[in-house]
Amino acid sequence: MARPPGTSVRLRLTLSYAALVLVAGVGLIAVVWVFLLRYVPEDAVVLPVERVPGAGPGRPGGTLFIPGQSDLWEAFAPKAALMLALLLVLGLVGGWFLAGRMLAPVQQIAAATRRAGSGSLSHRIELPGRRDEFRELADAFDGMLARLESHVAEQRRFAANASHELRTPLTITQTLLDVARRDPDRVTGELVQLLADVNTRAIDLTEALLLLSRAEQSSSAREPVDLSLAAEEAVETLLPLAERRGTTLEVVGDRAPVVGSPALLLQMTTNLVHNAIVHNLPEGGRVAVRTGAVDGGVELTVENTGAELPAPLVGTLTEPFQRGEGRTAGDSAGVGLGLAIVQTIVTAHDGTLTLRPRPGGGLCVTVRLPADPAQSGPRTSAGSASSASPSSTRSSWRSS
Repeated sequence: MARPPGTSVRLRLTLSYAALVLVAGVGLIAVVWVFLLRYVPEDAVVLPVERVPGAGPGRPGGTLFIPGQSDLWEAFAPKAALMLALLLVLGLVGGWFLAGRMLAPVQQIAAATRRAGSGSLSHRIELPGRRDEFRELADAFDGMLARLESHVAEQRRFAANASHELRTPLTITQTLLDVARRDPDRVTGELVQLLADVNTRAIDLTEALLLLSRAEQSSSAREPVDLSLAAEEAVETLLPLAERRGTTLEVVGDRAPVVGSPALLLQMTTNLVHNAIVHNLPEGGRVAVRTGAVDGGVELTVENTGAELPAPLVGTLTEPFQRGEGRTAGDSAGVGLGLAIVQTIVTAHDGTLTLRPRPGGGLCVTVRLPADPAQSGPRTSAGSASSASPSSTRSSWRSS
């Protein structure tokens, strides 16, 4: 149910200004009136005098009339009433003008809000003048519009890419079914295997999208987490993949206590290690995982060998569905959301993610998160180093 329109702010300000001016005028007149009454008798007084003051010589005497309070009131009241009426008119006119000047920035912000509500996010208020409360409000609104525009553009790009990625396995499935329909003698075992591979990729993509959505909501429970233990668990989980690809894993780290979601932080670490393995040399590659505390925060660094990466490409790797060099087909093909999920998890934990090309080829990824305040005292170094080669077992790289 719509509310009935109320009195405008400009009118209320105008009435307030006028009332203030009128009260000030009444107060001033009251002070003057009280001051005058101290020297005026209550009743009029007529005094005889021998000579009228100011009269020339030889002028006969007369009487001196001293007005009383009632006489003074009759002379003063009309003038006071006229002045109060003028003050009221001045307060209304001046208040209306000043209120309009004061509320002009609010009207600009309201107009920008209506445009934003209609779907336009490209405009900015850019309020001129010196910095005051209205200027700060307008600048904050401009910043919000910029962030919304960037977020909406990112969501549209993500939706378009996600639709394309989801459409690909469906198109492949439809093609395989059409081929099977036209060729009844085709071996069904091969068709079933191809359909299973395509379906697995679609499931992986859907699960990655759900994980990305959960990371963006950041609704998981927060509790103390040691990133060094998460790094060891991620390396242990991905050791079979590293063995198949001939990649050596190395973990070196001190305790890295943070507060966050254990599941999301483990997923972040696993994605980084997995990304480092699949974007590596075909044989003889290396992945180094380091954790530690630095300057009131903790860092997780994952560095891998691999192909030379140009800086412009590195800057786009955290965007959804962006794939780097060196990715192969099969179980390591991925869906292009690994680093995008990492970026979302890091942002949800108030951290920063830094990617830079590694000299000689490969990538160095550094995650910095706020340290757990409850465990920010002197830390004990785990001092562990571990590695995994294709012929090693899991126990050979575990730290003591």
